[in-house]
Amino acid sequence: MAVQDNPNLISKKAMMATSQTDGSGVVLISEVLTKVNNAKDKPKKIQVLKDYDNLPLRQVLKGAFDPKIEWDLPAGDPPYIANEAPIGTEHGLLRNEAKRLWYFVKGANNELTKTQKETMFIQMLEGLHKDEAKLLLGMKSKSLNKMYKGLTESVVREAFGWNADFVKPEQN
Repeated sequence: MAVQDNPNLISKKAMMATSQTDGSGVVLISEVLTKVNNAKDKPKKIQVLKDYDNLPLRQVLKGAFDPKIEWDLPAGDPPYIANEAPIGTEHGLLRNEAKRLWYFVKGANNELTKTQKETMFIQMLEGLHKDEAKLLLGMKSKSLNKMYKGLTESVVREAFGWNADFVKPEQN
């Protein structure tokens, strides 16, 4: 049995990815986008996104680039206290919070008042590592392309095989 066939071992690609983290084995979405920023050309940027592809990353990038998604939150940065805890310690992960982003999309949840949504958003920001909170604010303002050089709509769409509507075309 070859080493790569052993289901108890992680792949070389996964091992390389986790060796470049804080030791928790979890790569923050902000770290992935920093890797995109540091990649030298478009094909390498696309490859970084493919290497770290997961649903929360896709949700955040779709929220940042899809023009049909409108955030039901006030413009600008809300008053929040940045979480100064080091990576890998006392903070939440955007990858875990991403499933709650729909609460803040205009028209998605009309049961919550604007004040409740704003309070939930501030609590989310304060629970995240400061880099992920900044990323979340960039997603909301649709300015991630200004925060991370080379992170463009075309790079994101190409990396995930999305069409102009930010969905994968159906295969016939």
